Amino acid sequence: MNPQPSTSSRVVKWLLVITAILLLNLGGNWLLRHIDFQLFPRHDELMNLMVMGAALLYVLLMALPFMPGIEIGIALMILLGQKGALLVYLCTLAALSVSFVVGKTIPPRYLIRLLDWLHLERASSLLARLAPLDRIQRLELLYATAPSRAVPFLLRHRYLAVAVLLNLPGNAMIGGGGGIGLVCGMSRLFPFPQFVLLVAAAVAPVPLLLYLGIFTLESR
Repeated sequence: MNPQPSTSSRVVKWLLVITAILLLNLGGNWLLRHIDFQLFPRHDELMNLMVMGAALLYVLLMALPFMPGIEIGIALMILLGQKGALLVYLCTLAALSVSFVVGKTIPPRYLIRLLDWLHLERASSLLARLAPLDRIQRLELLYATAPSRAVPFLLRHRYLAVAVLLNLPGNAMIGGGGGIGLVCGMSRLFPFPQFVLLVAAAVAPVPLLLYLGIFTLESR
């Protein structure tokens, strides 16, 4: 029988995780502060290159959990107007698809080791039981072992729950779009085509309103 970890050991490990998340977020904010997105008329010949670079950076930051990327999206929409809204929409869809695929390809044994390291024994044990199961079997086991009525409700309405989370103000606290996509992939409860359709619908409202000109963004 393994000895119970001390409280100090638990606290230190969780502090390390929180510190890593904060450093990741601060690093992303530092990067954004040191990038100048203002394009002046004399830079017309560099416009396409700079827009492409900004779009790729936006996809990268959006795909990573806890990384700020919305500022780049807003800058592109201000710069390009309706075309920028369409570009940001497509880039968001690509970024969350990438995070989902990455999450789905992470071997469960690594997640189990991480949960064990954080002394989350119940979660680790549940994941070990879920790992060899297919999607239907996973849902059945989660329904059977749910600790409260809220969990089965969220599982039954998981697509709606993810859509709400993607549009929830302050969702950066739970990893942002990239973190949500990563967790959805790791859960293996969402087929990839349905997840893409879900994201396509969930993130559409603001870009669509901008594209139709119902409201606009203005630079300060």
